[in-house]
Amino acid sequence: MFMISSVHSTNWWQKLKNNPLARFGAVLLIIFYIAVIAADFVAPYNPYISQADGSLLPPTQIHWTTQDGRFIGPHVYPTTQSPTDVETGKRSLNVDFEQPSPIRLLVKGETYPFLQVRLPLPPSFEEVELFSGIPLDRHLFGTVGPGKLNLLGTDEQARDQFSRLLFGGRISLFIGLVGIIISFPLGMIVGGIAGYFGGWLDAVLMRLVEVLMTIPGIYLLVALAAVLPPSLTSAQRFLLIVLITSFIGWSGLARVIRGQVLSLKEQEFVQAAKAMGATPWRIIVRHVLPQTATYIIISATLAVPGFIVSESVLSLIGLGIQQPDPSWGNLLSVSTNASILVLQPWLICPPALLIILTVLSFNLLGDGLRDALDPRSLD
Repeated sequence: MFMISSVHSTNWWQKLKNNPLARFGAVLLIIFYIAVIAADFVAPYNPYISQADGSLLPPTQIHWTTQDGRFIGPHVYPTTQSPTDVETGKRSLNVDFEQPSPIRLLVKGETYPFLQVRLPLPPSFEEVELFSGIPLDRHLFGTVGPGKLNLLGTDEQARDQFSRLLFGGRISLFIGLVGIIISFPLGMIVGGIAGYFGGWLDAVLMRLVEVLMTIPGIYLLVALAAVLPPSLTSAQRFLLIVLITSFIGWSGLARVIRGQVLSLKEQEFVQAAKAMGATPWRIIVRHVLPQTATYIIISATLAVPGFIVSESVLSLIGLGIQQPDPSWGNLLSVSTNASILVLQPWLICPPALLIILTVLSFNLLGDGLRDALDPRSLD
């Protein structure tokens, strides 16, 4: 039996590795998560600090030769925005070609706590520092000199957009994982209890599930988020958004788990556990629910994008993470300004593209896992 299990394990892993779309999604997600976890190191600038006269700068142009034709390697020039012309409404770029600033790797910059961990914990849900981090002052890349390398330009507050995207990804990417951690155990337990015991308990729990499934998720999120007090910190809002989305996100899983438990509880291994005197709770947790692991893994992978989109929508309409704290959703909120939509598209395209790629990657990985773990294909 061990040999059969080992062969099946190798079989599904090979199928997953041979699926190019699932492999693409997995690699992209790994890159995204590593980048946002190490955002302090990867980002060239502090996402909260403005640059002098740098509001709404376009992506910095990288030069290889000086104005007189000398090759000095990749470099940039100090760039600022001139005051708005009252007659035309335009702003011109002022480039100082006398001060080339070379682009280098592992550039010394502002000191930061690398891998610092801060979480909102009960009872006050204020941010608590769990790990102070490692003090570092090196950044993955940057410039030596007065010039700034703004890969994706700057926002209205003259903050580096690339750095804000990295730090914003911490919220947008991890909100899905936290939501799964909260909602899936609840759905598994409720579905397991309903399917195992049946009778009036099953009827009551399934009616509750059906009521929750009729609630339109996005409208509930908007309604509840709109009544949140404005004094809440971004960490507290993050936690509340996760709790709200988790509250309505477990019902579908509970119904499927109930159906699987109804068939599993008649199997011989469950009857054997009963005969040996195991308690119903032990049978559910130790024997029945582990048999649904394949479905749970696939469902979790496919459910994460829903949490990410919910946060993005709430932040986009101003009810989620608030400025100055970045998230991909509130970075998209400038798209409601028609002039920025037309004149500064670099503020909108990157966060929109990252959300699309993240959702697509989770779906590709989930589809790949579903195909690889299909019992009918494990032969």
